Amino acid sequence: MSNDLQRDEARYKAQGFGNEMGIAGRVGLLIVDFVNGFADPAAFGGGNIPQAIARTTTLLAAARRLGWKIAHTRIVFADDGADANIFSLKVPTMLGLTEGNPASAIVPELAPAPGEYVVRKTVPSAFSGTPLAAWYVAHGVQTVVVAGCVTSGCVRASVLDAMQAGFRPIVVSDCVGDRAIGPHEANLFDMAQKCGDVLELDTLLSRIPNQ
Repeated sequence: MSNDLQRDEARYKAQGFGNEMGIAGRVGLLIVDFVNGFADPAAFGGGNIPQAIARTTTLLAAARRLGWKIAHTRIVFADDGADANIFSLKVPTMLGLTEGNPASAIVPELAPAPGEYVVRKTVPSAFSGTPLAAWYVAHGVQTVVVAGCVTSGCVRASVLDAMQAGFRPIVVSDCVGDRAIGPHEANLFDMAQKCGDVLELDTLLSRIPNQ
């Protein structure tokens, strides 16, 4: 750990940031936008996203074994662009992620199983304008474990909204990825200070009761 990072962590701690929320109640899993387009460096991918997808296969298998409520997200715009928005104005290539475009399909190794909820969205957050929060509440979920991409975008937006909706977000640091490592690391640090717990997968699983 660099001296600068040590100083930063000490400053945040002195100001009261970075307390752990811990795990409470039923656990849900949210896998954000691990779709073909984000796995492809020629499209929306790059960085450490492939490694995060590979690691998430272990997380997903554990979640299924433990009976967690599991949700996946995809970015899906209308074929004719009728639902274009400010997000697509900023990143117009997102409009190509339509229902039938293979780039919008969830990667095969994380394909949803029956009973797992697939959330279609047109903004970064998995919660904004979707029934996801209500779905978790209906199933008694209090803690939401988050994997996916990109760390600095849709993952961060979803974690912030999960916290604001009253859930306890846990970001699995080796199961989230970004097309650039700098934003990935900076956002892991910032989320850990302000809106969620950040744990490696092995640490998380060691803290889950009744395995």
